[in-house]
Amino acid sequence: MDPVLDLAVIGAGAAGLMAAISGARAARESGRSIRVVALDGARTLGAKILVAGGGRCNVTHHAVDESAYAGSTPGAIRKVLRAFDVARTVAFFRELGVELKREETGKLFPVTDDARTVLDALLRECRRLGIEVRYPWRVGSVRAEGDRFVIESASGADPVRARRVVLATGGRSLPRSGSDGHGYAIARALGHSTTERILPALVPLVVRDGHFVRSLSGVTLPATVEVRSATGKRLAAFTNSTLCTHFGLSGPSVLDASRYYLHARLDDPGAALVINWLPGESFESIDAVLQNLGPRTVLGVLRDRLPERLARALCESAGVDPSTRGASLARGPRRALAHGVTGCVIPIDSDRGYTYAEVTAGGVPLDELDLATMESRVRPGLHLAGEICDVDGRIGGFNFQWAWAGGFVAGRGAAAPSPAG
Repeated sequence: MDPVLDLAVIGAGAAGLMAAISGARAARESGRSIRVVALDGARTLGAKILVAGGGRCNVTHHAVDESAYAGSTPGAIRKVLRAFDVARTVAFFRELGVELKREETGKLFPVTDDARTVLDALLRECRRLGIEVRYPWRVGSVRAEGDRFVIESASGADPVRARRVVLATGGRSLPRSGSDGHGYAIARALGHSTTERILPALVPLVVRDGHFVRSLSGVTLPATVEVRSATGKRLAAFTNSTLCTHFGLSGPSVLDASRYYLHARLDDPGAALVINWLPGESFESIDAVLQNLGPRTVLGVLRDRLPERLARALCESAGVDPSTRGASLARGPRRALAHGVTGCVIPIDSDRGYTYAEVTAGGVPLDELDLATMESRVRPGLHLAGEICDVDGRIGGFNFQWAWAGGFVAGRGAAAPSPAG
């Protein structure tokens, strides 16, 4: 049987590896040596890191604050983010030999454009610090036994005993990476609650069969995607690249809007997803353009600013012949087209589920943690970090920054000497 560990980290993704590294470093800084083991059930270590950003790993964003996140309260999220901000993240990876570059979108990637660079650097630092990473080692259960924790293997391997545990299992998104939601059951078994709703976030949306969007696969353009209540109140809006696909909609604007739409429709079945295909324009401005076509055709004007396939589809949806010239465009079809261009209501059937979701909305509320250490308020010695918490960010590196910050705080907190010394 293994000796009792000082720290066991459950989950060796972004938050878990950061927690292990930060814990080992903190102990060294105080002149102590602690034994740290990271356990991960996946056969491919760091799968989420490796697939992020199209295989380039969007490590963080140049400007991060609590406004980019949903879930727990902004004040709580801000406190954790400030403990390990973007500047410290950049410096941390530079110290590991990973230089980051900022792209026009504000996203920060490794200069190698290779996610493997990021994962290899983290694992190299684990080796340097003497951190053992065991995988595939799937955790079946965790129980408290006095002032220690007993971690049982799902495969029958000898249990692991540890004085402190960091739970960094992720949520339910990309289950093939190992984050299948089991961490929530572990947290609940140790006395925590999870939010009533746990839903996919940053997830593509499936449009009702027969809608013109599904015939536009491959069309991409900047658009404003808005979530509205049944009464027409704007609940959320994002302007960014928007992709039409064979199943419906994807792209950054849609992924960012998805969690708000999925939450809204549970409380308000009349909630709608509305697209303005020409950001910055309004019904009135496009209606005025259409009233002043002169000798030009409707299609001729629209395709100056929209992909032709989309322009034709919008005309057909509004009952307008694309070859119609100004003098022949009747008021009713004209107004229908203006509404279609600037306020196109998209009938959503479903989302593509956790297999395609980049993150999970919901989890353990932050008010159950001491945010200075990410230690559980209900189970001393247990710390939580990353996606298992009720925090989800926009696309663009924000969820990685949450992982780095939470992992840093949890790792240092878990490595602090116990009151007994």
